[in-house]
Amino acid sequence: MTHHVHTGGCQCGAVRFVIEGKPSQSSICHCRMCQKAFGAYYAPLISTRGASFRWTRGIPKQFPSSNHVVRGFCGNCGTPLTYEAADGLAVSAGALDDPSALPPSIQYGVEAKVPFVDHLGALPAHHTMDDIAEAPFLADIVSNQHPDHDTETWQPVPALGGTNKEDEA
Repeated sequence: MTHHVHTGGCQCGAVRFVIEGKPSQSSICHCRMCQKAFGAYYAPLISTRGASFRWTRGIPKQFPSSNHVVRGFCGNCGTPLTYEAADGLAVSAGALDDPSALPPSIQYGVEAKVPFVDHLGALPAHHTMDDIAEAPFLADIVSNQHPDHDTETWQPVPALGGTNKEDEA
C-alpha cells in the first residue's frame, strides 16, 4: 500500500502544511471569484477530503469571499493557500512542494472560463534565462522564496521598504 504524503506552503515559508493520504480530487476552477482570489485565469485546487490535513508552521489569514466560502492566504507574503466551504478544505495546487504530483482531473466554473485558456499550451515557450538580454537582472537574481521542502526554522525576509499609496493617506 502506497502512503501518500504531500507537503507545501506559501512563498515565504511562514505557513506550511502536510496532506497525508490520497486527496479526493484535483481541479481547476474558472469562476470569477477564484480568478480574483488567485489573481490568475483560474484556480488550481486540491481537495483534502479523504486525506488528513494539518498546518505544520503558522496558519493562514482568512477572507470570507462569500457567505459560503472562506479563503486562506499567507498574511506575510500573500500566497493564496485555501478554499474552505461546507464540503471541505481545498489547498492551492501551486502551493504544493511538487505541484506536478496531483494533476487536475476536472474543471469547474467553466461559464467564466477565459476563452484563450484552452490554447495556452500552443503559445511559444521560453526558459527563464532565454530572456537574459532583455532582462539582465536575471543574471544575478537571488530568490527569497522558501525552498520546496520543510525546514526546521523559518526566517522572515525583510521588507523592501516600498509603500502602498493607501498607507500614505
